Amino acid sequence: MIDLAAIEAAARRIKGTALRTPLVRLHVEDAPAEIYLKLENLQPINSFKIRGATNAIMLAPASARAKGLVTASAGNMAQGIAWAARTLGVPATIIVPDHAPEAKLAAIERLGGRVLKLPYDDWWNVIVTSRASGTEGLFVHPVQDAGVMAGNGTIGLEILDDLPDPDAVVIPYGGGGLTVGIASAIRALRPQTKILTAEPDTAAALVAALDAGKPADVDYRASFVDGSGSRRVLDSMWPLVAPLVDRALSIGVSEVATAVRTLAERARVIAEGAGALAPAAALTGRAGSGKVVCVVSGGNINLSKLAEILNGAPG
Repeated sequence: MIDLAAIEAAARRIKGTALRTPLVRLHVEDAPAEIYLKLENLQPINSFKIRGATNAIMLAPASARAKGLVTASAGNMAQGIAWAARTLGVPATIIVPDHAPEAKLAAIERLGGRVLKLPYDDWWNVIVTSRASGTEGLFVHPVQDAGVMAGNGTIGLEILDDLPDPDAVVIPYGGGGLTVGIASAIRALRPQTKILTAEPDTAAALVAALDAGKPADVDYRASFVDGSGSRRVLDSMWPLVAPLVDRALSIGVSEVATAVRTLAERARVIAEGAGALAPAAALTGRAGSGKVVCVVSGGNINLSKLAEILNGAPG
């Protein structure tokens, strides 16, 4: 659990870089809950990752980042690091899996980042070991860095400031850094609020871990929900995540696609696959009733894929 004081300090540190995003009601007839959307897709990089990246980098000594910044990411943390590197005037090297979407790769390059593609297993090894051969600079882990998690936790502060009594907060689960950050803030300030996570059923590692009582490998299959899910819960994150999560939900990729369409049609919100996971959980009733807050984590989706989904493709 991240200390509340660290999250509050992060909020002060990132003010002026990360936006204070709105919490808006999603109006859908016969919805199973009162659904609210925390619109992190409206950040300057269209993703919550700018919060944790900025906080972690500002916490590091200037000498550590002088040679540049390095991270491993499917795309959104990459943009956060590239954004910060451009601001600091240092190079950024981003290691991405070979299935990373072109929309995210193009955004990295627009920000001046250097993209290094690796096969998924090799990329995952960088995530596990926090080491990237052939790169130089400060490695900012996209998940398990305490500064990253504290920055992510500022979302929880904002949610409770706008809606003091949510019954549940649903968070897309990728590596766990977003979940630990937000859940730490919520647990400290409103412990009766349920913390739920959502993953695609093609990569539901947290669901498997909670069922087994420990991290377990799953049959990972890539999908357009590229920013969430994994082959296994990181061993380093398991003791942090397990006590904070009340329930983990596995969501079908076609249900995520339906949520992408619903958000576009009913709220004029563009969400990427991971960003639509939490709304999909709420819209299908799996997040329960009452006031349900859904973290729309990002909006970086290939326009061609978005067009397919809006035209009825199942994902």
